[in-house]
Amino acid sequence: MTTNTPLPYDPTRAAFAVSAIGAATLIGAWIFQYGFGYVPCALCWMERQPYYLTIPLALIAGIAGARGVSKKFVLVALTVCLAAFLYNGGLSFYHAGAEYGFWPGPESCGGGVALPGSVEELQARLSAGEHPPRCDEAAWTLFGVSLAGFNFLISLLLSALSAAPVAHYLQNRKEKA
Repeated sequence: MTTNTPLPYDPTRAAFAVSAIGAATLIGAWIFQYGFGYVPCALCWMERQPYYLTIPLALIAGIAGARGVSKKFVLVALTVCLAAFLYNGGLSFYHAGAEYGFWPGPESCGGGVALPGSVEELQARLSAGEHPPRCDEAAWTLFGVSLAGFNFLISLLLSALSAAPVAHYLQNRKEKA
């Protein structure tokens, strides 16, 4: 299926873009976690959940659109992605604000822990006073932007990519009426 509609307004191409960018974001989080040893805090884990929903949903919608399935199906899937990324953007904004000290983070936020490989490693960690990551401390920053801050920006981008075809469809429908 070929189309002359620009990327932001073509539902099928937008769905593929949302899935690809979402997958790249999640892979990046895994690289930080498993490659560099950054253990995610509880809010970080929560911020990954929308990706687990939207990556396969957007991919299925993109494939369906490419195969000529109803355009409305693709638009509904993108609307679900939009809702998920708006939620994630709000959660990431809250998380980044807590990291920058704009407001307090959640009291219960202690994060996850990487499981030790042996009893000796566990004893060494406990002796060293290792504690789980906190939601109100940025584990890593680039140009002053934390991982939660980058997730906020990516969520805004993915929200816009999800919303553009839906808004374009609704505008065209309104003009035809």
